[in-house]
Amino acid sequence: MSSYRSLARIAQQQVQLPIHDFLVPALYQQPTRRFLSTTAKSTAAVTSATSPSSPSSRSSSSSAPTSNSPRSKRKPLTQEQRDFLSSALRVNQAGELAATLIYTAQTPLLVNAHPHLRPLMAHMYDQEAGHLKTFNSLISKHRVRPTALYPLWSIMATGLGWSTALMGREAAMACTEAVETEIGGHYNNQIRVLLEMFEQWEAEGYEVGDELRDLVATLRRIRDEELEHLDHAVEHDAKKAEPHWLLTGVIRAGCRGAIWVSERV
Repeated sequence: MSSYRSLARIAQQQVQLPIHDFLVPALYQQPTRRFLSTTAKSTAAVTSATSPSSPSSRSSSSSAPTSNSPRSKRKPLTQEQRDFLSSALRVNQAGELAATLIYTAQTPLLVNAHPHLRPLMAHMYDQEAGHLKTFNSLISKHRVRPTALYPLWSIMATGLGWSTALMGREAAMACTEAVETEIGGHYNNQIRVLLEMFEQWEAEGYEVGDELRDLVATLRRIRDEELEHLDHAVEHDAKKAEPHWLLTGVIRAGCRGAIWVSERV
């Protein structure tokens, strides 16, 4: 309890700072509702809230509704929407970690047997590493709990990359085809949910915060790069893997299972 009160006092001392997190609940019960995008309170506004008896405070208080009126156009997230965003960031981070580990395990074997693949493997790995960095940053910024199964996914992703590379170039590319097919569809689903959310808010007369619009733009960019990897895999004979239907089917089923679990655990 003493730790909680200390956090509350710190938060109260820093109310003049802007709040950017759209997932983090308040450290203490605030008298007003939190919005998707907030701006820093002025010192006068803070003073008016704590010293209503002062004439200058009454003046500041009377003008507060006018200065803060734009904030009333931002609709706060429901708990269901917060949970969706948390699970989306959590599973995306786990997925990008797995992708980097798959390419890390595949590259030595593939490049040794097919030196011409070195630039392609480096390109795809670099993009996946960039995706992972993006979601690591978002996870940290919004204080989202990463999946508890990080160690398990790390082992499985490394094993998948190594085993498919050992099977040959076609199998390794079929692995990329299967993984990126599922990941591309998963990002599309997240984007669709967010756009439907935005459409509903705008229909109700609310504005959509820049932070959430930026998130959609980020998801679209990463989705397009993942689908680019899918195209590269098909161009490099992913369909020639034997048996293609079984290999890709098993990998896709594994991806769907990992996504479902990571969203929840």
